[in-house]
Amino acid sequence: MKRTLIIGATSNPSRYAYLAAQKLRHYGHPILLIGRRKGFALGEEINTDKTDWKDVDTVTLYINPSHQPEYYDYIVSLNPKRVIFNPGTENPEFKDILIDKNIIPIEGCTLVMLSTGQF
Repeated sequence: MKRTLIIGATSNPSRYAYLAAQKLRHYGHPILLIGRRKGFALGEEINTDKTDWKDVDTVTLYINPSHQPEYYDYIVSLNPKRVIFNPGTENPEFKDILIDKNIIPIEGCTLVMLSTGQF
């Protein structure tokens, strides 16, 4: 199972970040949540701070590229194996930073990847 950090998490069940959290849990992947507002999703706390989690396999982004620079150093410090840029979050600058740090950037959709066994 791949411990996955969702950045852009929300308690709104109609948002893709929420649906991703739900589907990740369905497939047995532990989730960690960071969002703009405190709250809960699927019984998990949505953090607003950059928690120093260990053993993060995957980071999946649901935030606009204009908000990503504040997370660059944080995400790199977690040393995930990969970062998924969901549709609308693509960021060539951050992708290059990740490649330089030997972290795999993936432009894809977490929901589709889970549904097709590519996660």
